[in-house]
Parts: sequence; C-alpha cells; structure tokens
Amino acid sequence: MGHSAGVVRVENLHKSFGRLRVLQGITLTVPRGKTTVVLGPSGCGKSVLLKHLVVLLRPDKGRVYFEDQRVDTMPEHLLGPVRRRFGFLFQQGALFDSMSVRDNVRFPMKEAGVPQDDWSAERVRHVLRMVGLEEAIEKMPAELSGGQQKRVALARAIVLEPQVILYDEPTTGLDPIRSDIINELILKLSRQLEITSIVVTHDLASAFKIADRMVMLHEGHVLLEGTPEEFRRSDDAVVRRFLRGEASDEDLAAIRATVGKVRSKK
Repeated sequence: MGHSAGVVRVENLHKSFGRLRVLQGITLTVPRGKTTVVLGPSGCGKSVLLKHLVVLLRPDKGRVYFEDQRVDTMPEHLLGPVRRRFGFLFQQGALFDSMSVRDNVRFPMKEAGVPQDDWSAERVRHVLRMVGLEEAIEKMPAELSGGQQKRVALARAIVLEPQVILYDEPTTGLDPIRSDIINELILKLSRQLEITSIVVTHDLASAFKIADRMVMLHEGHVLLEGTPEEFRRSDDAVVRRFLRGEASDEDLAAIRATVGKVRSKK
C-alpha cells in the first residue's frame, strides 16, 4: 500500500471481552488530512476501535497500521514514539485536578522530555490561544466550566503537533451551544494544522457538521462507509433508523414486553 493509502488502517480487526464479541472483522482506511466520523449505537465498539489505533488494546485477530508500519505487534517500549504522533481527547476530558491549566497542557511535553524553555512556554500559550482560552492559563480545572475543560484537554491533545487526533465522544455532556464550539474547534484544527481527525460520536448534528467521511458500525462490522451525503441518501433500514433516532422493532418489542410485566405487578 502506498503512502497515500491512508494514515491509519485496520484489517480484519476482531476483539472480544470474555464472551462479548465487540469487533468482528473491521477493515477500515482513514484518509490523510480528513475528518472521519465513526457512528453507531452505544456499545457497538467505537471506543474499542479507537483504543486499538494507539495500541491501548491489542486485537485478538487482525492488523493495525500507522503510516504503513504495523503497530499492533510492536512491544510496549517501542510504542512511545508512535503514540506521540496521536493526540487523544478522552470522553471525560481527564484533566489533572491538582495542576493548573498551564501544567495540564505542558504535561505531554514533560512526558516526551521537551525542555522547559521559552519555546515550550510559548507553545503552551499558542495552543491555548487556538482554543480561545489563553486567559485561563493560571486557573485550576475546578474553576472552569465543562466546555472550557474540554477545550483545555483539546489544547493538551495538540501541544506535541500530532498527525492524528482521536476524539472520543467530544460533545458528550455539553449543551448544544458548547457542543457547537467544540465542533468549530475540530474544523478549525483540521484546517489550520492539516490534521487527520477520527471522531467517535453518536451526536448526529455534530457528525454531519464536521465529517468528510462517515463510518457506521453495527454489531461489530462496518455497515456503511461514505460521505455525509451518501449517508443521507442510504436506504439501509438500520442506517435510516439510526439517523432518525428510532428504536428497532426488536427493541420496541422488548420494551413493551417489560412494561407489560411491570404494570401487571400492581
């Protein structure tokens, strides 16, 4: 596969936890410099897929490549340089409560052995400026709103100039206005830094706003992959139901059956 084949690629990925089969043969190429959104219901393996890309999990079967180098079989002590090419925005934002905003953003640089000098101090200010929070540099996370904490976490994710940013449910827990600020930031970073972004979400408004490509996971497989327009036009029943936010007939039947049982206990 040539250099343009995509910055990240997975082939025939399988992962189970005990008897729960989460990924059942996922093959996917993530195009360079684009924003790929991974959709699907809760528990369909979206976050599990992300964790394989940075080898926080290893597959039971299948292969993971970064820039045409196979990474899923690399020993842990060699993975540091690979992981530093990724920025990772976890669902919780996960700032360190005991550190100021400045020290939170600087943390990946410290871990990577970047000296504490004028350049690194300016770099921290620069990424905070990018997310519109330079004035919060001396604050502690507890003094910030949830949306601001997410933005600081995003500044931390880009401080080492990664090639790829992984976003795990970036708008969860935020109101629509603050969600939209995060969407705008994802678009801005993508344009300004020419970063490859992979966004896991079930926030459809966000997905359609930011995606160049969309991938839908269903029961451990890739059900559909394409542009937002192809998703809108899809006549696949599962895709249409997901986009309309409707439960399936089986889900509804199960809910009705349980509601019936609850009622009859009176």
